Amino acid sequence: MTACYIDAFSGLAGDMLVGALADAGADQTAIARSLESLAPEAAIEWARVKRRGISATKFRVRVAEPGGKHRHLSGILKMIQAMDAPPRAKSTAARIFQVLGEAEATVHDIGLEKVHFHEVGAVDSICDIVGTALALDQLGVEAVHCSAINVGSGTVSTEHGILPVPAPATARLLLHRPIYSRGPALELTTPTGAAVVAALATTFGPMPPMSVTAAGYGAGDFDFAEHANVVRVMIGQLTHASESITVSVIEANIDDASPQVIAYAVDRLLAAGALDAVVIPVQMKKGRPGIILQVIAEPEQREALGQLLFRETTTSGLRYYEAERRVQSREWVSVVTPHGDVRIKVTPTGFAPEYEDARAIAASAGVPLKQILTEATAAYLQSK
Repeated sequence: MTACYIDAFSGLAGDMLVGALADAGADQTAIARSLESLAPEAAIEWARVKRRGISATKFRVRVAEPGGKHRHLSGILKMIQAMDAPPRAKSTAARIFQVLGEAEATVHDIGLEKVHFHEVGAVDSICDIVGTALALDQLGVEAVHCSAINVGSGTVSTEHGILPVPAPATARLLLHRPIYSRGPALELTTPTGAAVVAALATTFGPMPPMSVTAAGYGAGDFDFAEHANVVRVMIGQLTHASESITVSVIEANIDDASPQVIAYAVDRLLAAGALDAVVIPVQMKKGRPGIILQVIAEPEQREALGQLLFRETTTSGLRYYEAERRVQSREWVSVVTPHGDVRIKVTPTGFAPEYEDARAIAASAGVPLKQILTEATAAYLQSK
């Protein structure tokens, strides 16, 4: 599967994405031709520029359009359908605008059909989103992954006045996605960039395992002193691991709780959605035996699971840090044993009977668990 990884360390904007994808090999002439059929008044420009010494492609749309142009979602979708472009690119662009429209509708508490775009309704912003869809189609991208996103800080001037960064639509689009703020006090991630990844990205965090065949840099308007103002895309083929995400690790040192309390806390954490929870015996200060209760969680669950740790244990402090979780691709197959069906988890490097299935069968049949595990293993090997 051909994948695109977006590295948004300097934020994310539609024009930066188009530039980066063109830099990675998308056909600039074909993109310009399609965009000019979308908006005949648009003049498409490409330039080689440098940002803090990094060579990048700058994508610009020049158009003599009066300020304050508003368009409804239905009108933009009609423009997309009427343009000269591959069906897949049209579908991708329409999907991005649909997601953006739903975010705007929620922010303003109105129906989707009443949403009218301000800045994003201008021809240049429409071309940014549609240009991204065209470039992804040309590169054959089937899956999009994105890093944590630098949204910037400070304020931004909009049709609704001065607003804090991230702007309301951007904040809505990036709910439950990892974001942060670093660098100059400017809007680094725009609604167009946020809409693209909200609609298309399947994971956010470290780059998934992939064999990279091309890389490209798309330039923003400013040249910052702090860092190169570019977005980077990596194009390539995904490899065996299907999951590579940033996780939160929560740890507590405990030396004054009974084993029953700790065991119950672990059960509660797993039931509440922790990816894993383990108890590590340690020797603590003054020679006291204790444990480290370590929890692995998705970032959006960090605070809820941390509060659960405070409630269910005697700890008075927690440690939080980020780590990368990488899991091999896996599938489930079912095998028939003399005592019932057992699921087998299969990965590229091995297999294992599902414990809960084997345990339930062992309890109901009144036979040892090890016998059910052996029968399931034999059945799977025979099926292969």
